[in-house]
Amino acid sequence: MSANYLSARAILGSLAIALTTASTSFAAATDYEFQLVQSEVAHGPEATVAVRLVDRRTAKPVSDAVIFTTRLDMAPEGMEAMTTSVEPMSSTEPGVYRFKTNLSMEGGWRFKLAAKVQGETETVQGELVLQATP
Repeated sequence: MSANYLSARAILGSLAIALTTASTSFAAATDYEFQLVQSEVAHGPEATVAVRLVDRRTAKPVSDAVIFTTRLDMAPEGMEAMTTSVEPMSSTEPGVYRFKTNLSMEGGWRFKLAAKVQGETETVQGELVLQATP
């Protein structure tokens, strides 16, 4: 075998590895979506808000995400400064995350979330609007 043959073969092998690596796709934060399980929640000090985290590419729920930021406020009613506490609760349904909160007033509430999904480098963020009802 000639040296030129080995060099060409090495170059083709390297190119094949580079093309394989380049074609591997990674998910982006925009490939995930938070969805309200119910868009209307009874107002009161023991309200439960449930959200589902879904992989948009497969429409499957995403379990084991780490939700590290939550904010619930009345921005839809023009009262962004009116916030309430949000406490995580356990959930048995895959991809569903439940939170206990005090929806002290009827009307629109904005729920902002940020989460880390296993294996993804970007932070998944969501902003949902729910209605607190009588």
